[in-house]
Amino acid sequence: MKNSGIGGQAVLEGIMMRSAASQAVAVRKSDGSVQVKTQMLSTPAWLKKVRKVPVVRGVCSFFVSMLDGIRAINDSADMLDDGEEGKDDGGKEEKNTGEKTHKDSGAGFGMVLTVLFAFALAVFLFTVLPFRLSRLFSGFGFSVTALNLIEGAIRILIFIAYLAGISLVKDIRRTYMYHGAEHKCINCLETGHELTVDNVLAASRFHRRCSTSFLFVVVFISVVLFIFIRSGNPAVQLLLRILLIPLISGISFELLMYAGSHDNVLARAMSAPGLLMQRLTTKEPDAAMAEVAIQAVEAVFDWREYLEENDR
Repeated sequence: MKNSGIGGQAVLEGIMMRSAASQAVAVRKSDGSVQVKTQMLSTPAWLKKVRKVPVVRGVCSFFVSMLDGIRAINDSADMLDDGEEGKDDGGKEEKNTGEKTHKDSGAGFGMVLTVLFAFALAVFLFTVLPFRLSRLFSGFGFSVTALNLIEGAIRILIFIAYLAGISLVKDIRRTYMYHGAEHKCINCLETGHELTVDNVLAASRFHRRCSTSFLFVVVFISVVLFIFIRSGNPAVQLLLRILLIPLISGISFELLMYAGSHDNVLARAMSAPGLLMQRLTTKEPDAAMAEVAIQAVEAVFDWREYLEENDR
């Protein structure tokens, strides 16, 4: 079936789902109820124009997704606090009118700082650290190309080790289960099945449009491009790697969108490594998690109408 256009992510004890018009966070609270918070999305005119430009739209989408993701995690943390003033206590849906307050502005600034910190940490782990470690081999007579290949291998190993390491944390494992529920819910829908708990649990937990796949493509593209960076000055080599990150993310976005919207040999080959990495970042959810995923989807998307349109 055609792309539903919805996507999401796991949050604290819940799932965020997003359509073109709205975003919802559904959380399983300590009393067993499910609380859903929805928010209408407004896209600035400049961003609508940018999203028509290949590669550039990938860079913008990356940072916008990071901001939306951190906002969703913050929302889920607030919703889990049963004693917080102003929240529903009966598992009812809460709607955001979109009116900004002074508190919202402060939170927005905090999220920008969080994104910048996360980006800086990622640059260090996956760009600076592999580069510095690979240059430890420069005294063994390796060529620049060989050193760049060693750097790429180290980058991939760090990426895999990072995903595998955090999956051992109990709370992260539960988040990965919700991540699996999110994928299963979208796969259930996009394979033409009604959103019931049984149907969702029977669906695949692997999806081509996953951020894990995007990150792996970013790592792979960086390995390829960095091979061709030649300079006798290590500082210049490192600076060029950092400056190329936006370009790499933009190219990766285009490749991921192609793989997610096509079903041919090339698309399947491009998707295979990312789907393999999802064995680390997704786990099989339980029925309660599938229910949360369904409620998140229903808050932003008319899946019954979608199925009817695709059956015609």
